[in-house]
Amino acid sequence: MKNEPQKNLKPFISLILSTKIPKLALTLGLIGSLITTLIGLSIPLLTRELVDGFSVDSISVVLIVILGVVFILQAVIDGLSMYLLAYVGQKIVAKLREKMWFKLLRLPVNYFDKKTSGESVSRVVNDTGIVKDLISQHFPNFISGIITIIGAVIILFIMDWKMTLLMFISVPVTAAILIPLGRQMAKISRGLQDETAMFTGSVQQTLSEIRLMKASNAEKMEEAKGLTGINTLLGFGLRESRIFAMIGPLIYLVIMVVIVIIIGYGGIRVAEGTMTTGSLVAFLLYLFQIIFPITSFTMFFTQLQKAKGATERIIDILEIPLEEGQEGVDTDITNQPIHVESLYFGYSEDEPVLNGVTFDVEPGEMVAFAGPSGGGKTTMFGLLERFYEPTSGEIRIGHTPIKELSMASWRRQIGYVSQDSPMMAGTIRENLCYGLEDADTISDERLWEVAKMAYADQFIKEFPEQLNTEVGERGVKLSGGQRQRIAIARAFLRDPKILMMDEATASLDSQSEGIVQQALTRLMEGRTTFVIAHRLSTIVHADKIIFIEKGKITGIGTHQELVNSHDLYREFAEQQLT
Repeated sequence: MKNEPQKNLKPFISLILSTKIPKLALTLGLIGSLITTLIGLSIPLLTRELVDGFSVDSISVVLIVILGVVFILQAVIDGLSMYLLAYVGQKIVAKLREKMWFKLLRLPVNYFDKKTSGESVSRVVNDTGIVKDLISQHFPNFISGIITIIGAVIILFIMDWKMTLLMFISVPVTAAILIPLGRQMAKISRGLQDETAMFTGSVQQTLSEIRLMKASNAEKMEEAKGLTGINTLLGFGLRESRIFAMIGPLIYLVIMVVIVIIIGYGGIRVAEGTMTTGSLVAFLLYLFQIIFPITSFTMFFTQLQKAKGATERIIDILEIPLEEGQEGVDTDITNQPIHVESLYFGYSEDEPVLNGVTFDVEPGEMVAFAGPSGGGKTTMFGLLERFYEPTSGEIRIGHTPIKELSMASWRRQIGYVSQDSPMMAGTIRENLCYGLEDADTISDERLWEVAKMAYADQFIKEFPEQLNTEVGERGVKLSGGQRQRIAIARAFLRDPKILMMDEATASLDSQSEGIVQQALTRLMEGRTTFVIAHRLSTIVHADKIIFIEKGKITGIGTHQELVNSHDLYREFAEQQLT
């Protein structure tokens, strides 16, 4: 048990050191804190001289001036040192957030399948904020507090060792109060952090799907869910407040008892003539200098427990392996055939989704995936996009396994148009250029050209701001057909070698579908194209249709070939096409 705090502190310290601490600012800040503390320790001694030599006739102007200068000097240096240490804390937390943000952007998709986006946001914002508070606020107070206590105790022993020993009666009493309460606070703090992350995730999810919530009349359900989270947070907050409510009065009681004892004993010594009034005043001032840091230590150790908990969660994210393919070759895949060989995959070990899928695609072919829902069509797309890595088997482009290509090179040459056409909050221009390294150099003429190719130029021109029109969160200010055409224009701009379409017209009205279908036909020309077909009418002209059932290919051929040879496909065709 003794090694546990040390063991827990090691990853915390390692994480902080990995952020490249601004050493000069930290050193100057700590030196300033040390100077401030030493100046503070001189004030009771100067006060003693002032009190012991006090009379209206013999007021030492020099001593008063020195005291004034000391006070001003202490305030200036203290202000500078506090700023420098706060600067260090802010730089550390900025570096931590940078590391976490860069890491989150490069984590594999399966991480986000398991975690809500709100929880990840809470880790980046709230958990790093706890670490920042510890370093920039509580750590400087802790360091200056230790220096103050050591200096004050040494001076007090020199001044009067008997009264100093009397004062030390309070130490075991204070420890007996603080240690068990500190342990309780650590448990509460961890629970509070986890609950905050869960609550943040729940709120973000509800607000991001506000239209679904309102359309489903789910206000009361979400109210109840939110109220549960709020009350849980309230419970943790009240438990934390109860501990603070116990610590404050108990420490205050101990302090007051010590002060009364010291004043009583000191008063007797002054009456006996074995101690001067100035010495008693100085002793009390040093006592206050010891008391204030001890009370702030409680906050430091509480925050340290919180920071250790936050650090564990930050480290958990930083230690997750990056998405494979960050390194790899950069290859042009123009006119290369694609070979899928013995592909097996499952989202978990006990749930196989693809079982030995094998097929070949020639350059420029249109290949459609058809079959019952849950058969593995979308999963096949996920593997082609390299959102997931197969359990076994491989996908090759030409003779090269795609896992040997860098992720950036592979995805740069793929265009993806899905049913829901996801968009980022921002302008139409920003959405067209999203993800392109040379976005700043793309001219308006080129953007209008691809918009025209996607039959999007007409409706864009109708907006007052045209290309600078804000589309809203997830493109809510545009219709489904408009979003689809911008997605197609984006694909034209990327000029992909491989095109992937998840039934891009499935959710459109007949007028929009006709326009989008024309744009897609134009986009598919000369490109290897994969299509997920929910409606067979869109794929009857495909070069190859791959029928997938329960993760296995049960038929490959043209529409007519499958109608003649595949019973389930024939049944699908009769239902949809007649």
